[in-house]
Amino acid sequence: MTMVWFDFGGVLSPPIQTLFDIYESRTGVSRAQMEAAMADIAAPLGVHPLAPIELAMMPQREWGAAMRASLARLYPDLDTSQCEFETHGDQWFGDVPANPEMIGLFHEVKGRRIKAGILTNNVVEWEVPWRAMVGLDDYTDAIVDSCKVGARKPEPRIFEIAAAAGGADPRDNILIDDVRENCIAATECGWQAILFEDNEQVRRDLRSLLAR
Repeated sequence: MTMVWFDFGGVLSPPIQTLFDIYESRTGVSRAQMEAAMADIAAPLGVHPLAPIELAMMPQREWGAAMRASLARLYPDLDTSQCEFETHGDQWFGDVPANPEMIGLFHEVKGRRIKAGILTNNVVEWEVPWRAMVGLDDYTDAIVDSCKVGARKPEPRIFEIAAAAGGADPRDNILIDDVRENCIAATECGWQAILFEDNEQVRRDLRSLLAR
């Protein structure tokens, strides 16, 4: 049985750059500054810049305090008074709409009696706002979240976990993701994958795969 997995950030949500642009408009902190601070926090741990929170290596409040300290050190003149790092998920996702085209495609998949799930690198404390954004709790067949399973894309283990959660053979899983590295990793695990570039391209590519 086929299982279609939708990434959250950049697929079901607006593009990642759009999220950073919205955040900068609210706080004055740019993507480059945010990413520099995240990398600074992760470096002593020897992990990907997002791993400390996406693998629940530290709680959001601890990460938030580290972000504030890192930004102060890296950018001494930067005003972070509008940043709510200790409750970052609420500020990051607040009043941000989901991607309606991909939400519609999710429902189209379900309407064809095909299983659909969400495979996301995400954060424990962000679960309530991001799941409220997409509004798919009553429709999804499975949600596999990095912070809960201890593995994150593109690690092979998360694809093994997801395949088991969905009850489908690896070759019957289709990943839709906006990160090329994740798509490559999925195919190396025997999955099919669609690299998200725009809504219409994904809709066309998925329909083509499902018609085979």
